[in-house]
Amino acid sequence: MKKLAQIASAVRASSTMAMDALAKKMKAEGVDVIGFGAGEPDFNTPDHIKAAADRAIAENITRYTPASGTLELKEAICRRLREDCGLDYRPSQAVVTSGAKHCVYIALRALVDPGDEVILPAPFWVSYLELIKMAGGAPVVVTAREPAGFKMTADQLAAAITPKTKALILNNPCNPTGMVYSKEELAAIVRVCAERDIYIISDEIYCNLMYDGAEFTSVAALGEDAKERTVLINGVSKSYAMTGWRIGYLLAEERIAGVMANYLSHSTGSPSSVSQAAAAAALTGPQDCVEAMRRSFEERRNYLVERVNDMEGVSCLKPEGAFYIMMNVERQLGRRICGERIGSSEDFCAALLKHGLVAAVPGEGMGAPGFVRWSYAVSLDNIKRGMDRLEAFLKG
Repeated sequence: MKKLAQIASAVRASSTMAMDALAKKMKAEGVDVIGFGAGEPDFNTPDHIKAAADRAIAENITRYTPASGTLELKEAICRRLREDCGLDYRPSQAVVTSGAKHCVYIALRALVDPGDEVILPAPFWVSYLELIKMAGGAPVVVTAREPAGFKMTADQLAAAITPKTKALILNNPCNPTGMVYSKEELAAIVRVCAERDIYIISDEIYCNLMYDGAEFTSVAALGEDAKERTVLINGVSKSYAMTGWRIGYLLAEERIAGVMANYLSHSTGSPSSVSQAAAAAALTGPQDCVEAMRRSFEERRNYLVERVNDMEGVSCLKPEGAFYIMMNVERQLGRRICGERIGSSEDFCAALLKHGLVAAVPGEGMGAPGFVRWSYAVSLDNIKRGMDRLEAFLKG
């Protein structure tokens, strides 16, 4: 038989999903594994959102919607962005997709031709690299080091741009590091993008999960030029505990939004009509549920960071947003722990799962060798038990 498509064959499995799937398999087999892998809130979807879905079903809102989403949801998106970020978008500039990951793919499809370069700061969410390649683009990874707060500088960005550069993917707050770009840092990055005429794909899915009283700044809020060259990505999965509802959305200049809507109309079509009704309720309804989850995540972050930094041989920065930490395990490399030689963070995570019954994600797939990502979208009780197991493992 003939070969499969080269682009599809080159796509690697998600290390995050692979670790989560392994942990769930072990749990199903009766093993007491504590999972810190997937970026999924452990809260239930709030009741008023579920009630909106029930109403949609009862009222037979179960048919196709416009490929780019319902007007009701687009209006809700624009209202929420205006209230939360001071952004003024029209419903015609909004495009609804089946999750924020789908948003990134559609944005890349709209902007990137085969061979175009897309700059990707590392550490990065594992899917970005594969999505760029799936769109035929060439990833250009720019490594942001831990001493710099895992944040790419404007100078690093400028040095990475070539005549082939089409876009930058910026994730703020960042998965996997939890770090947040300040308004001044973003403004410097925008200046470079404007000078060199490149697009910004700004994934702001964690914008409501900020800590220590910090305020979030959207790239698109930094002037009209920034807004015009930005494809803004967000969704309901993280802020409203709606990961399984699969609703993400993009905001862009109308010409770009139209191209993305056309692409959707011939590929996936519209997202679930029931999920769209629920998402509209999430965005327009009471927001106290978001704040309650944010406070809980902040409490968990504080405990997790303190425990990690109290242990010998590992450390982490204190994240400013999202719900992840990046634990530095470089001092563990070359050791033997529980009889296992630790040559990489992948080795560390494999041994930790085997001997400590704790699942975390190695940094190699995120452009961060020597680091391990921990999600604190996990109950505080499980975080405490997991840290006890990590501490015991490190002494093994």
